[in-house]
Amino acid sequence: MKLNELTIKEAQEGLRNKKFTSVELTKACLDRIKERNVELNAFITVCEETALKEAQNADEMLVEGKIFPLTGIPFAVKDAICTAGVRSTGAAKVLDNYIPPYDATVIKKIREQGGVLLGKNNCDAFGHGASNENSMYGPVKNPINLDKVAGGSSGGSAAAVADNMCIFAIAEDTGGSIRQPASFCGIVGMRPSYGRNSRFGIMPMASSFDTVGPMTKTVEDMAIVMQEIAGKDALDATTVPDLVPTYNDEMKKDLTGLRVGVPQEYFEAEGMDSEVRDVVEKQIKNLEKRGAEIIYLSMPLTKYAIAVYYVLVPSEVSSNFGRLDGIRYGMRADAKDLFDVYSKSRASGFPEEVKRRILIGTYALSSGYYEAYYKKAQQVRTLICRDFDRVFSDVDVLVTPTSPFAAFGLGEKSADPLQLYLADIFVSPAASAGIPAISVPAGETKSGLPIGLQIMGPKLSEGLIMSVANNIKK
Repeated sequence: MKLNELTIKEAQEGLRNKKFTSVELTKACLDRIKERNVELNAFITVCEETALKEAQNADEMLVEGKIFPLTGIPFAVKDAICTAGVRSTGAAKVLDNYIPPYDATVIKKIREQGGVLLGKNNCDAFGHGASNENSMYGPVKNPINLDKVAGGSSGGSAAAVADNMCIFAIAEDTGGSIRQPASFCGIVGMRPSYGRNSRFGIMPMASSFDTVGPMTKTVEDMAIVMQEIAGKDALDATTVPDLVPTYNDEMKKDLTGLRVGVPQEYFEAEGMDSEVRDVVEKQIKNLEKRGAEIIYLSMPLTKYAIAVYYVLVPSEVSSNFGRLDGIRYGMRADAKDLFDVYSKSRASGFPEEVKRRILIGTYALSSGYYEAYYKKAQQVRTLICRDFDRVFSDVDVLVTPTSPFAAFGLGEKSADPLQLYLADIFVSPAASAGIPAISVPAGETKSGLPIGLQIMGPKLSEGLIMSVANNIKK
């Protein structure tokens, strides 16, 4: 096995037993990036020089006995997350020249341990998309099949992990941006509970939805990274004070007696692929064989989650993106007056999907429409939260497909935004409710495309859903 193909667990053991150095591990990942990034377009920025320096520092830490779980491990970061001294564009030209002076809290925690930052991953601009075709730096291709999308918005991170360009990646999930591309690329991706991980240093899309989570090769690796990045942050008032449990111990719990809910609405959705349904249903039967109790139930408000999402998220986008004006930072267009600076900088710096969502959100928040759209969507969001609370009084976790279909073709849905929005139909409910959800590889289509299975749990039940995910075997 090549070094870049190792998991975090395997890399930890190799580094500690002096089988190889962090520099050698980092070079193996950089070589893979050089070999494949021209095809996949998974990285916008590659930090070869600084990555090798960080790897050398990590090797010195290892020699000195300063050993942490992520010391010397090369990782990548979604470009919508700030990294000190490294260009962070959000995949939009408006920030093409933006270099943050600080790290996002989750990135700071990793880099302080001696984690090695390889570079910044391509994504749908500011997280706006479900296919990674809305990047102003070009689409990301699926490493399993180059004619297919990698999923969005964190398609670059998913492709980088799946193609062994890095050992793991840190990404962001607003309405499914970690889980859906993880499903399409055949890796593990988790959206933690809202408030479990700090959002400080994340380019805000929709502040009441945004979460930060890992994308990894295994569930065991997911537990390792979550252990290091979770927790209260004084710089983010939305983080919860609850202590972080030992995820590695929770992940090993037996499934005997576990109540697994299967909501029928997730298997009857329009456009549901029969191969996806069959693979997920087979995995549910396997959970039953391992001792879990399967309970079939109904969640009637599920069908409204995507509508709620696409009213509330654009509304928050409309507010958050006011700061991107060509004045304070980022690209500034040549203009004759202040209004021209605003309009021309945004016109050339934002892709069409970002503009579309800003317009939708501004309309939903405008006088005369606020109560009909924004207020009504918030009321339905509350009902969706109550629907989950009701269900979790009867079951411990929910198991569903991550996506109604496997990865689709490049350009196949880009002409119809509504079809792209429906790609998030199974991942948006957990986002609206702020609960944790993980996507894990469950099988493949006959053509070899990965199929993901989603596990959702009550708030702060990350260890529980990882224990279920660890029992899913392809």
